[in-house]
Amino acid sequence: MEESFPRGGTRKTHKSEKEKAFQQSFEQDNLFDISTEEESTKRKKIQKEPAKTKKLKVEKRESNKFVREKFEILSVESLCEGMRILGCVKEVNELELVISLPNGLQGCVQVTEICDAYTEKLNEQVAQEEPLQDLVSLSELFSPGMLVRCVVSSLGITKRGKKNVKLSLNPRNVNKVLSAEALKPGMLLTGTVSSLEDHGYLVDIGVSGARAFLPLQKAQEYIQQKNKGAKLKVGQYLNCLIEEVKGNGGVVSLSVGYSEVSAAIATEEQNWTLNSLLPGLVVKAQVQKVTPFGLTLKFLSFFTGLVDFMHLDPKKGRTYFSNQPVRACVLCVHPRTRAVRLSLRAVFLQPGRPLTRLSCQQLGAVLDDVPVQGFFGNAGAMFRLTDGALAYARLSHLSNSKKVFKPETFKPGNTHKCRIIDYSQMDELALLSLWTSVIEAQFLSYHDIKPGALVKGKVMTIKPYGMLVKVGRQIRALVPPMHLADILMKNPEKKYHVGDEVKCRVLLCDPEARKLMMTLKKTLVESKLPAITCYADAQPGLQTHGFILRVKDYGCIVKFYNDVQGLVPRHELSAECIPDPESVFYTGQVVKVTVLNCEPSKERMLLSFKLSGDPKEECAGHSQKKKKAINAGQLVDVKVLEKTKDGLQVAVLPHNIPGFLPTSHLSDHVTNGPLLHCWLQAGDTLHRVLCLNEGEGRVLLCRKPALVSAVEGGQDPKSFSEIHPGMLLIGFVKNIKDYGVFVQFPSGLSGLAPKAIMSDKFVTSTSDHFVEGQTVVAKVTNVDEEKQRMLLSLRLSDCTLGDLATTSLLLLSQCLEERQGVRSLMSNRDSVLIQTLAEMTPGMVLDLEVQEVLGDGSVLFSEGPVPGLVLRASKYHRAGQEVESGQKKKVVVLNVDMLKLEVHVSLCHDLVNRKAKKLKKGSEHQAIVQYLEEPFALASLVETGQLAAFSLTSHLNDTFRFDSEKLQVGQGVSLTLQTTEPGVTGLLLAVEGPAAKRTMRQTRKDSETVDEDEEVDPALVLGTVRKHTLSIGDVVTGTVKSIKPTHVVVTLEDGIIGCIHASHILDDVPVGTSPTAKLKVGKKVTARVIGGRDMKTFKFLPISHPRFIRTIPELSVRPSELEKDGHTALNTHSVSPLEKIKQYQAGQTVTCFLKKYNVVKKWLEVDIAPDIRGRIPLLLTSLSFKVLKHPDKKFRIGQALKATVVGPDSSKAFLCLSLIGPHKLKKGEVAMGRVVKVLPKEGLTVSFPFGKIGRVSIFHVSDSYSETPLENFTPQKIVRCYVLSATGPVLTLSLRSSRTNPETKSKITDPEINSIQDIEEGQLLRGYVKSVQPSGVLLGLGPSVTGLARYPHVSQYSLSKDAPYDRYLPEGKLLTAKVLSLNRRENLVELSIPADDTGKPDVFSASLGLPLPKQEGRETEAEERDHKGEEKEERKNQKQKEKRIGKGREGAQLPSKEKKEPRKPQAKKLGKRPRPESGSEQESGNKRQRRAAPSEEDDSGVEVYYREGEEEVEETGVRPQEKQTRPAEAPRLKLSSGFAWDVELDSLTPALPPREESSDSEEDEKPEQATVLYFSGLRPFCRDPWRPSPVLCPTLGVSSEGWGRLRLGARGLPCQLLTSTTDFPGAEEQVAHLVFCLPQQKKKSRKERELEKQKAEKELSRIEEALMDPGRQPESADDFDRLVLSSPNSSILWLQYMAFHLQATEIEKARAVAERALKTISFREEQEKLNVWVALLNLENMYGSQGSLTKVFERAVQYNEPLKVFLHLADIYTKSEKFQEAGELYNRMLKRFRQEKAVWIKYGAFLLRRGQAGASHRVMQRALECLPRKEHVDVIAKFAQLEFQLGDAERAKAIFENTLSTYPKRTDVWSVYIDMIIKRGGQKEVRDIFERVIHLSLAPKRMKFFFKRYLDYEKQHGTEKDVQAVKAKALEYVEAKSSMWED
Repeated sequence: MEESFPRGGTRKTHKSEKEKAFQQSFEQDNLFDISTEEESTKRKKIQKEPAKTKKLKVEKRESNKFVREKFEILSVESLCEGMRILGCVKEVNELELVISLPNGLQGCVQVTEICDAYTEKLNEQVAQEEPLQDLVSLSELFSPGMLVRCVVSSLGITKRGKKNVKLSLNPRNVNKVLSAEALKPGMLLTGTVSSLEDHGYLVDIGVSGARAFLPLQKAQEYIQQKNKGAKLKVGQYLNCLIEEVKGNGGVVSLSVGYSEVSAAIATEEQNWTLNSLLPGLVVKAQVQKVTPFGLTLKFLSFFTGLVDFMHLDPKKGRTYFSNQPVRACVLCVHPRTRAVRLSLRAVFLQPGRPLTRLSCQQLGAVLDDVPVQGFFGNAGAMFRLTDGALAYARLSHLSNSKKVFKPETFKPGNTHKCRIIDYSQMDELALLSLWTSVIEAQFLSYHDIKPGALVKGKVMTIKPYGMLVKVGRQIRALVPPMHLADILMKNPEKKYHVGDEVKCRVLLCDPEARKLMMTLKKTLVESKLPAITCYADAQPGLQTHGFILRVKDYGCIVKFYNDVQGLVPRHELSAECIPDPESVFYTGQVVKVTVLNCEPSKERMLLSFKLSGDPKEECAGHSQKKKKAINAGQLVDVKVLEKTKDGLQVAVLPHNIPGFLPTSHLSDHVTNGPLLHCWLQAGDTLHRVLCLNEGEGRVLLCRKPALVSAVEGGQDPKSFSEIHPGMLLIGFVKNIKDYGVFVQFPSGLSGLAPKAIMSDKFVTSTSDHFVEGQTVVAKVTNVDEEKQRMLLSLRLSDCTLGDLATTSLLLLSQCLEERQGVRSLMSNRDSVLIQTLAEMTPGMVLDLEVQEVLGDGSVLFSEGPVPGLVLRASKYHRAGQEVESGQKKKVVVLNVDMLKLEVHVSLCHDLVNRKAKKLKKGSEHQAIVQYLEEPFALASLVETGQLAAFSLTSHLNDTFRFDSEKLQVGQGVSLTLQTTEPGVTGLLLAVEGPAAKRTMRQTRKDSETVDEDEEVDPALVLGTVRKHTLSIGDVVTGTVKSIKPTHVVVTLEDGIIGCIHASHILDDVPVGTSPTAKLKVGKKVTARVIGGRDMKTFKFLPISHPRFIRTIPELSVRPSELEKDGHTALNTHSVSPLEKIKQYQAGQTVTCFLKKYNVVKKWLEVDIAPDIRGRIPLLLTSLSFKVLKHPDKKFRIGQALKATVVGPDSSKAFLCLSLIGPHKLKKGEVAMGRVVKVLPKEGLTVSFPFGKIGRVSIFHVSDSYSETPLENFTPQKIVRCYVLSATGPVLTLSLRSSRTNPETKSKITDPEINSIQDIEEGQLLRGYVKSVQPSGVLLGLGPSVTGLARYPHVSQYSLSKDAPYDRYLPEGKLLTAKVLSLNRRENLVELSIPADDTGKPDVFSASLGLPLPKQEGRETEAEERDHKGEEKEERKNQKQKEKRIGKGREGAQLPSKEKKEPRKPQAKKLGKRPRPESGSEQESGNKRQRRAAPSEEDDSGVEVYYREGEEEVEETGVRPQEKQTRPAEAPRLKLSSGFAWDVELDSLTPALPPREESSDSEEDEKPEQATVLYFSGLRPFCRDPWRPSPVLCPTLGVSSEGWGRLRLGARGLPCQLLTSTTDFPGAEEQVAHLVFCLPQQKKKSRKERELEKQKAEKELSRIEEALMDPGRQPESADDFDRLVLSSPNSSILWLQYMAFHLQATEIEKARAVAERALKTISFREEQEKLNVWVALLNLENMYGSQGSLTKVFERAVQYNEPLKVFLHLADIYTKSEKFQEAGELYNRMLKRFRQEKAVWIKYGAFLLRRGQAGASHRVMQRALECLPRKEHVDVIAKFAQLEFQLGDAERAKAIFENTLSTYPKRTDVWSVYIDMIIKRGGQKEVRDIFERVIHLSLAPKRMKFFFKRYLDYEKQHGTEKDVQAVKAKALEYVEAKSSMWED
């Protein structure tokens, strides 16, 4: 009883037996290493051994044999009738299914074994003798890969002796082991549809007494996902899940939902027995025993099953262990022994899911030396292929016959030669054969045979319908009677006998139908001409052999291979007329034809029997005539005679016929033409040059490779009669017009490409798209033979030449090859420079010296040993590096500009230090664009830094790019490598991937460069989701996981990740050490929790926060923290960062840890604590220039630093720190600063950290003055400064070494002179010339000390005061002077410069011949005393005037003046226009005009006229001694400094100058009053034509006559203008001063007139200013008219104009404006016009009637693209809620634009928004019926998206599933589906779809995309374990692929 009905489990084994079996399993090193001990017979030893030993050995052998036999894999002999087994549909034929079974077996299912209902339909169809509508073929019911449950119905042997397994899918046979009472809910059965009812389907589940019903609603999901929306058909095979059982199994309700079926598991509650167990059920099992041959599983509590090694999960390999829980699928159940076999493969664990891998890539491959892995006596042998995969050979295939079979040759490790003949889908194994006949066979299957191929075979039989020939083991071919010979044979059996070997040529091969037809016609078999196997092979001019299929009155139909046929028209049958073709030609006749024309798309071909004669014979009769004649289309060699501007003058060899080769015809690439023209020289010979036409005395030639190839290939029509619409021709642009482009072809024919079909893109200007001479591909669209005209299309969509990637690579290779030719030409030149440039290739690494850093940031390198060599790196390729002149740098060559003779290089680290890595052809890589040429670009691979070139064009016509499509340097691209090694060009060749994979150049913002965001360790991110129960203060233990410079990652119990900051490792950290180095990976540590960091906000949360349990614990291992009870608690969530850092006081010393050095912002970023960060500006890190130049050498990341707190950064939560002590910048401190600005002749402006600014005078730049003291200072240079004074907002600094480095005790050549107290009489001093004054030369001796050298003390020569002192003593000249006298009380210093006082050369050269001085040339002491008195008087006046003015301005600097007063800038800015003041205002104040003018020699070119303000009335008295004695020299106001240019014009009051007191500078008459205006702005000097003289005012000798009228400029301004050329301190640019002087008026009436005039002018000025304001908004129709007049094509302005009228409810005016706009806007501005039309439609919709709207709409359709107008009107109706009109309009659109998918999609969206889901579904069905098949997938995907967004999400999923089951490789649909599920689905759904997609068989780059998406999703939503699982799957995929590639 136990033996017949085992309850699952074997006999009870003894403990010792268990141990023995366990030990034995370990002794087996290899899973398939099978002992052959039983085969060795060592009888002598056995006889000698005792009987006990013999008995034990026998038992061991028997036990081993029992285990092996138990796990023996299935063979045909082990099958029996009634055996239930799981199979996979392998092939679907017309009348049978081929089923793949486990262990490499195979069976077939007859069409009558599907189900009873299907068989009834078949019988009915046979009885009616006509097809039934509801009976579908097997191919519609089954598809390859579908898993089915079968029953072995019979086992037989075929006629050829082969064993045949017949199966049945009929549910009546499969499920007959079940009874109605045994049916339970949750059971998974298979069934077939038996009939369609009103509310669902009746399903045949084969259980007697049970009636199964599938409700319609339950079937909807399956219908949409799996059945493409079609209803279920009779006989359709279903996996059904029992949902409800009624009436004791009498009525069963089913479900076929994919999610329910795939999750179904057989359970104990369902009461399965070994008798009723069905294949395909998924069960939960437990590993009971692990053996070398497989596993024993225990499942459903009582049952035991076997898993052979073929069905172990390959991902788990040998990792199984006892009691391991697994999920398994039942493969088969033996009806007699009840043995159950199971599979652990993942593909079987989701019922209803088809198998995806259906074939083997190496199918048919012959493999040598394949090692045996294991041998199974009754089944076959396992082999291991080179890629590591297992393969299986059945026993019958191990040898040619049973007689010669030797099992001992199949020991593990033995090798054999074999061939892959098949693939077992159920085992995912390749099937092998060792038969010699199979290995040597020419063809293995019908798929291997191609039409036109020569094949050898053996005659099998001769029948009336033809001769059967055996080609291969299972390949038969038919030779029709017509093809047995060149002529029709009556008795073929006389020539051919059975067994004869024949040589045939394949006519037709249909692998699916297993149909092969061949010919034995000798002419066809032995033909050497190319065979035509498809219409694309038939190129015009091609000659080939064919046979006549039919002969008609109109000609002969000639057939070739693969059913390709063509027509020979009657006129092409012969040179002479043939009245009756049937009398000349016969069917089957072999003929030689010439192809005239072929249209592959229409499968039409035109042929001719007229064959062109031998060219040699043609030439013989015209030898003399042809010697010198050149025909169009001929290829010749030419010699360059001379270069011209437009091309080359050449001589056509050998007769030296003159010709011309234009520059544009030197190459197909526009940019290569000028290069070749530049480097070709007289005497060079060019080969294979095409003659275009012969003109007046010279031949026009072309060297374009594309045109040459077209002529050679015969693709150049010679006349219009040969041209037909649809032909693709290669030509060149002859002429460019506004309306299109004229294209000429090599034969001289030309055509027009109109603007409309010139490009797929919008064409604004034809010249933007093409250039004259450019090579193009044109498609003929229309031919007019009578007018000899044709229209062409240049659109890429019409002119495709094949695969874009291939074309792109071809163009790139050709371009680079031509450039390499240019290098060869350059290398022949004598110039060293040109030869050097020719040798330089991209990728070369050079060592160069920096010559200069240019203002635009680019770097110029020195030429080195080659004079004239220019090497430069752009700002981008400088890569942010700090470079200085003379610095040595390594660079990599990017490109050599062969026209400009420049080399472009890069300093990028990744390029210079590129990695050597083996690359694979076809591999996809991310790259960064480094250099752009016009035809191609250079990019560096991100992984290796190697340079790759890729073409920017994919077609000869692809030359136009919108700005948004253009690549930029620094942009990321995706490249597919086509070469793996750089050739002579130094570049890898690649093809760019889709533009969607481009990434924009990373422009780092300040916030990014500052690195405000926390840089998070990836080790921390992985643990962010794991919850914990820790609280602050807990002591925990953990293991160090990883060590970073600033923190340590620790793994705590339960896998929680914690972090220890560097500041919490030691209590006392030695400066310069790294605390994290104290810990080691793997070390156990005890730590205290001090906080929890939220990984979303990077803040430390309080323990009360709800998210605290998901934080990363922050830990401390400080001994002090661990000992004491009180501990630190980090919490920055409730405390702002600014408050946190306020606990630190300025001057406090802290220990910080270096995090990074920010190169851009030039500061060190440090951490003081985990929650407190700081910054140390570079200038505060050291006082050493060496450290500041290379801070990375001094400081390392993680290093502990002692820093002083300077203060908090108010804008950010950072502490500002210093490493050189407190940064207070007090007097006497030394600090490092950075030069901001160099002020010529003044000094430097220096900046310090935290915004402090200082000034350095030229007297404090060095201890030794020089002629050019500021020469070595540039902005951003670091300088060491000494603070002299810190009283004002601007520091006073010194760079003298005696101040900054007093310990060096350097020599002081020029001592500091800060006051007159530092000077002694007779002292020799050096100073800089400040200015040349009338009284002498002013010499600056210090920042605030000036000395005067009177003219007698300037030179030893006797010169007048008018001498050109300023020429020989320019400002800033360094002079040596002797102090003659000092007046410390008056602060006067008098100097002497001549050589006899200083010992230095005289300021004037002796060569000038100047007179020497007389004895009494010097002034007497009395005169000097008088002069001093004058100076004293002068100082008093100066002080009074400064008090009066009170504005901090300064007059001319005098010798007596020691210090300058700092000026105070005015608060207001210059903003008002100047206007003349009235005469009354001049008189009312009773003011005097004052003026000051230096002498002519000191004229600075600035004249400033001024009047005093109202507050100066009391101070206007003039002393008698100040009267002028010489009116011609009126003093002028000299501005040396302090003038404020930003004051309001109406409040401007100029500073009064000091009055110089001298005998000739006093006034003797009152000047006239004048009003003076100032105007800022640079304008040209102009004179008023109404004035008699250009001089300014009467005081300079100008009459006041003729000043009555005033001419105004363009903006109402007076035209008299003077331009200043003097540099005023504080003024950033030159300022022009408009000065207009009005004479004093006497009559009151005149004043009134002037007032009226002023008011009128003021109003006019206001209007003019308002009109000129660009920001002014139009307020009237006139304003709009002016605007549209200036911008007539701007639709925005016209729409604003319309809106202006609509606001005033002037509807008609708005219409009129719209009509004006439509007439005014240029016809080229199609979009602008369309905008106006849409606005007009909106207007009529809102304010007009339906009739007016219809009229406007009809007009709009006429003048615009109709589809756009329809769509806009539909949107207008929808937005205005006119849904009925919108629906009617959409119906019109569907009739008119039924081929436009956008219309269908818009209508579907419209219906869904209206809630009409059903109507939307019908629209989709209609769309699929109307649109081309290629559009279906996109439309379905779009409707599914709309369903997700607006409709039913479940329906959307069904649509996507259905689409993807049909098109599983459409990655775009997968991507959209994933996006939708992520947005609206649960995590389980998302993971399920990702799991499905990563198991697809797609291209590696696509799989990489999906793995990356999966990984990103898990990082965002999953756990660390999920992330690692995805990575493991990706790694597994990569390893599998790499092994496949290696193979």
